[in-house]
Amino acid sequence: MSAPLVLGIETSCDETGVGIVRGRELLANVISSSMEEHARYGGVVPEVAARAHLEAIEPALRQALETAGIGFGDLDALAVTAGPGLAGALMVGVGAAKGLATATGLPLYGVNHLVGHVGADLLRPPGEEPSPPLDEPTIALLVSGGHTSLLLVRDLVTDVELLGETIDDAAGEAFDKVARILGLPYPGGPEIDRAAVGGDPAAIRFPRGLTQQKDLDRHRYDFSFSGLKTAVARWVERARDEGRPVPVADVAAGFREAVAEVLLTKAVAACVDSGVPRLLLGGGVVANARVRALAEERCAAAGIALRVPPLSLCTDNGAMIAAVGAGLVTAGRPPSGLSFGADSTLPVTDVAVR
Repeated sequence: MSAPLVLGIETSCDETGVGIVRGRELLANVISSSMEEHARYGGVVPEVAARAHLEAIEPALRQALETAGIGFGDLDALAVTAGPGLAGALMVGVGAAKGLATATGLPLYGVNHLVGHVGADLLRPPGEEPSPPLDEPTIALLVSGGHTSLLLVRDLVTDVELLGETIDDAAGEAFDKVARILGLPYPGGPEIDRAAVGGDPAAIRFPRGLTQQKDLDRHRYDFSFSGLKTAVARWVERARDEGRPVPVADVAAGFREAVAEVLLTKAVAACVDSGVPRLLLGGGVVANARVRALAEERCAAAGIALRVPPLSLCTDNGAMIAAVGAGLVTAGRPPSGLSFGADSTLPVTDVAVR
């Protein structure tokens, strides 16, 4: 089957996503976000997220089918995020997918959320040509609210290796926490980006976690942003205690620069060390202007080809899960069946669960 028609469901965090693809052609990408509900609490509340998924999943399914102009009978397979993510949120999507598979008789694939972010690069919004096939192997840097990971992707559907990940806060979490320190709204990523405009990234030198030689021996490709967040908090607290105004633009710019430098330094090092001159970015933090700009600068200087999915496909969505599902069908991989459960800590080496 060269271009299977696959519906994908994503409910790993606070966005209910349903996408439909034909091979690498994007037919529908419906996303219902509960971000405004979480904004009242300054971060994602798992119980609130799960309830929002329950309310949004059926309308999202109907809208996706209508947008694609198809019915369930036209589909070749279903795919759903099996993990990692919030357990309660994942259960909503997995339960819905199993119900659909039982009712329609369609094969079901339980897909890894992180691998889905890599698969997103294969798609393009309606009206645009799909991107060229992914050159493999490639290094993938995935940066979101819950994950900061470096992957070596030898084959998207059969061979993905975890090189490193965050040992504490993910980059997106750090953005949210620093935004709160500066009195900025949730979510912190876009707010920090806006606040940093006009700021001097060199005015305040914040620490770059796990980049000292003593740390690189054990954590060459791992990330740590908890210390950076604490350093920002202490700097702001000291300024306020001394009665000095907090230069929000400079703090935001300095913090953003520290995050971007750590991310790209380690990603480029992974490319060079592995002899893989290709880097793919994925995840919601890729929307950060400085992260994208520094990625372009560092990759150009090192002779590394850079790929970045459309921003509409960088945040969590069902289309990326459908894309991996289509790849699994095309490769002749057996479906997952109905016995698998939601796995909040699913390792990235498990592209599809059994």
